[in-house]
Amino acid sequence: MAFQPMFLFSILFFIVPPNNAYWPPSPGYWPSSKIKPMSFYKGYRNLWGPQHQYMDQHALTIWLDRTSGSGFKSVRPFRSGYFGASIKLHPGYTAGVITAFYLSNSEAHPGFHDEVDIEFLGTTFGKPYTLQTNVYIRGSGDGKIIGREMKFHLWFDPTKKFHHYAILWNPKEIIFLVDDVPIRRYPRKSDATFPLRPMWVYGSIWDASSWATEDGKYKADYKYQPFVAKYTNFKASGCSAYASRWCRPASASPYRSGGLTRQQHWAMSWVQRRHMVYNYCQDSKRDHRLTPECWG
Repeated sequence: MAFQPMFLFSILFFIVPPNNAYWPPSPGYWPSSKIKPMSFYKGYRNLWGPQHQYMDQHALTIWLDRTSGSGFKSVRPFRSGYFGASIKLHPGYTAGVITAFYLSNSEAHPGFHDEVDIEFLGTTFGKPYTLQTNVYIRGSGDGKIIGREMKFHLWFDPTKKFHHYAILWNPKEIIFLVDDVPIRRYPRKSDATFPLRPMWVYGSIWDASSWATEDGKYKADYKYQPFVAKYTNFKASGCSAYASRWCRPASASPYRSGGLTRQQHWAMSWVQRRHMVYNYCQDSKRDHRLTPECWG
């Protein structure tokens, strides 16, 4: 009978996976480590809701209540770069609430703008946040919306601590990253389906009850206010709109020409197989004549 403890240990080892079994494989390269963090006031300014925004120990806190939300914007526009922030989300009931970090030129091109989004769609008790990535090109986010959404349920609880979320945008591709793990790559297949004009970096928290949570089924409930989001570890590095044409575009990999390594591709594939919950290219209800990049 002396072998029983070892026998039981062997059974438990195979039945109970190790703690990192539900985490992505290492991407092998960490682009955020190549860029120094900046203070909020060096790179950004308040855009709206100043009374719902404050700095405390290097972290920016913004919040939504029934009177207002809040937003911020980079001082400079960029034509390419790496843009990231560590974000901690509000726990509990957050239906209808959007916490966002994104690129846009909507103020420069109203009604005909480009946009690249990381949006956290609020949720109800006991259900996970949805991280939505999206790309709009030259007005596809204005009027008749043509979104290019891919949505994910994260492999961790984003309300427990800060995690780093980033957008890498260069003339060849857009890559979305979570803690340096690529979760989506949107390549430039044609000029018509890729944002090419300079954009600013934004962050915000706001009420999107009409669509954010299960297509608007659940609305923001202000008995749970305020809804709070915290941002820190701001990183923005790349070619500003005013930089020389010789400015080298950012890359998410060790390759100066862009793209991802085999290990990064493997990590991204792992996330998409296990945590992607929506891909616009696989939606049979969509008119894919409007999104030719899905099949090109």
